[in-house]
Formats: sequence, C-alpha cells, structure tokens
Amino acid sequence: MLMDMVRMGRFLAELRKERSLTQAELGEKLGVTNKTISRWETGTYMPPVEMLEELSRMYGMTINELLSGRKLSAEEYKKMAETNIKESLEASTFGLKEKQAFFKKKWRRDHLQGILLCIISWVVLLIALKLQGVDMYLVGTVGGLLAVLHYTVVNNRMMAYVEDRIYGGKWNEYKSKDE
Repeated sequence: MLMDMVRMGRFLAELRKERSLTQAELGEKLGVTNKTISRWETGTYMPPVEMLEELSRMYGMTINELLSGRKLSAEEYKKMAETNIKESLEASTFGLKEKQAFFKKKWRRDHLQGILLCIISWVVLLIALKLQGVDMYLVGTVGGLLAVLHYTVVNNRMMAYVEDRIYGGKWNEYKSKDE
C-alpha cells in the first residue's frame, strides 16, 4: 500500500483539531504559515522531515504513523516503515535552497522596521556630520564604514536565524564538533 498524502493530511488535521489548535496556532508553534499547514492537511504538500519530527513529538505519534495517516499496529509499522521512508524522500517539496530563501524572507519581513530605523539613523547621522562642516570624504568614509558594519551585523543575525530554523538549533552542535 503506497503512502496516501491526502489521507496523511486528513490525519494531521484530525490530530490538530483533537488538540483544539487552529491552523494559525499550529503554524505559529512550528514557525510556518497557516497556508503551509493547510497545504499539508489537504495533501497538496508533504511536511519536511524536520516538521514531521516536531509533529510527531507534539502529537505523541511516530513519523511512520503520520506518514501512513493512521495509528499502526506493530506488524503494520514494520511493513510501512521502508515504504514511507522512500516515498517521503521522493515527495519532499523543499530543498535546502528553498528553505534558506523562505527563512531569509521571513526574517527580513519580521525585522523590516528595525532595518529601516537603522537606515534612517544612518542618513540622519550623515546629514548631521555634513551640517557640522565635516569634510565630504570623512562623511563618506564614516557612512561607508557604518553601512558595512550594519550589513555585517544584520546579515549574521539573519543567517543565525535561518540556520537555527533549518537545522533545529543543532547547527551549533555541528559546528562545535568540527572545531
């Protein structure tokens, strides 16, 4: 019996409703949109492995049961495991680049006000320096250095956020093992 994404989606919706969660509330807990939850629950897309792990923990189910769209007996569990793994890998919708792009966009959207405030502050500082009679080359140098510093800090924060979302907080563990 092949994995049925529609059945799996219905099962995910059922489990969510049993816990009295809306799609938006579940999305907030998982760091995805309610639209993404809806796509999983209709069988349009399959949750990525990291999300299946998280859903498995939240619902007290095995990933194999989630993929099967029902609770499994011990005998069924063994039969379905290999099939579900193979089909999950084939049906996975998001690669690493897509995940990175998604979380970068989300971070930028969530931090837009702070970024704009820094840019406005930078422009005000440059104008103030110019009004104080500071030479243009010095204003340009200070402005350039501040822009590079701001970009570096913001980009590092964004990438830390992206890595944490993609690797589930395990990124630092991986990095420390390499050092």
